[in-house]
Amino acid sequence: MTLGWVSIVRLGLVQMSLGAIVVLCTSTLNRLMIVELALPALLPGLLVALHYGIQISRPKWGFMSDTGGQRTRWILRGMAVLALGGVLAAVAIVVMETRFIAGIALSALAYAMIGLGVGACGTSLLALLATATEPHRRAAAATITWLMMIAGIALTAGAVGAVLDPYSPARLLEIVICVALATMVLTTLAVWGIEARVAPAVPDPHPMPFMDGLREIWGETRARNFTIFVFLSMTAYFMQELILEPYAGLVFGFTPGQSTSLSGAQNGGVFLGMLCVGIAATGLRFGSLRSWVVVGCIGSAAALCVITLLGLTGPVIPLTAAVVGLGVFNGIFAVAAIGSMMALAGQGRNAREGTRMGLWGAAQAIAAGFGGLVGAAGADLMRQFFATDAAAFGAVFTFEAVLFLVAALMAARVIERPAPQISPTFVPGE
Repeated sequence: MTLGWVSIVRLGLVQMSLGAIVVLCTSTLNRLMIVELALPALLPGLLVALHYGIQISRPKWGFMSDTGGQRTRWILRGMAVLALGGVLAAVAIVVMETRFIAGIALSALAYAMIGLGVGACGTSLLALLATATEPHRRAAAATITWLMMIAGIALTAGAVGAVLDPYSPARLLEIVICVALATMVLTTLAVWGIEARVAPAVPDPHPMPFMDGLREIWGETRARNFTIFVFLSMTAYFMQELILEPYAGLVFGFTPGQSTSLSGAQNGGVFLGMLCVGIAATGLRFGSLRSWVVVGCIGSAAALCVITLLGLTGPVIPLTAAVVGLGVFNGIFAVAAIGSMMALAGQGRNAREGTRMGLWGAAQAIAAGFGGLVGAAGADLMRQFFATDAAAFGAVFTFEAVLFLVAALMAARVIERPAPQISPTFVPGE
């Protein structure tokens, strides 16, 4: 049996829960540290980087879910660690007010737990989707789960923002504990009984040490090349994350409110792009995942070039329109790449879907931190060499566009074309 639409939506609730906890730590707690506690922005930045860095453990979690024979267990354990990490991160904010060093130490522990929880839960969830989703539904499954994660982020941010004022440490702890308990209950109900129906637990009869298993997967040419593609493309994807709003302010004179709205418009474009691929690839059977990945990469490169030219020549079209276009092509690329991961995870040695998803998830997490760092550092460096901010930021955007084009070439080589459909009435040789 394979996953039906109801089961796919249920598993999407797990992604929604992941997003709900993570957004508290990357936005709400981030703001409290910078504004209410008057701490340098570098501190929350380092904590978020720690949460990404810890996710290098994703291959280990995927391997354990492969050899243990039950992914539901690791989804629930990961969510429990994530929820507890979120609560501890909020407690650390309160502790910092009176005992700063103790609060920093507790924050480091909390964000490490958040990284471990996201890695264990998210990797096992994607492995379950990869093994139990029919090929023609993978694009839609990727779309549904990621849109639900975005919905979880938006709903949690909106709800918490509405009830957090007037701010007090006690109110913060109460809200975060409620969110953590709600996500744990929702995750438990979402995954209950699904794996037993579609992919009964079958432990590996000949388990091997983790490093041997990882070397075995790395030895697969397709898995290794796809890992390089994921790292390269995701580095390009995240390079503009920290510099797009400063670019809008410095070059186009956007106010803080306008630049924040610009990010919202970009995320709206990502939403549309994801929806586009889900409907086209699954509902209309139009285009393969491979072709959508290439379109997303080339379109993202083109949008970055337009954004660069607008800064150099003047706003022929509104910057917001170009940024929405970038978001659309980013969304097309992201969903098609995730769907391709699901398809490729089952190719190669059997019972290693989790290890492959973990390897690619680790590459994605490292690229997220590395890409943002390269983009920000590149902008600072280029501003020393170029006379105008438009040229300096444009050089970084152009380099990002080149990375996307290289990623498109890699995708065309690494991701296989779908096998041609043969009519049942056709007999080879007749």
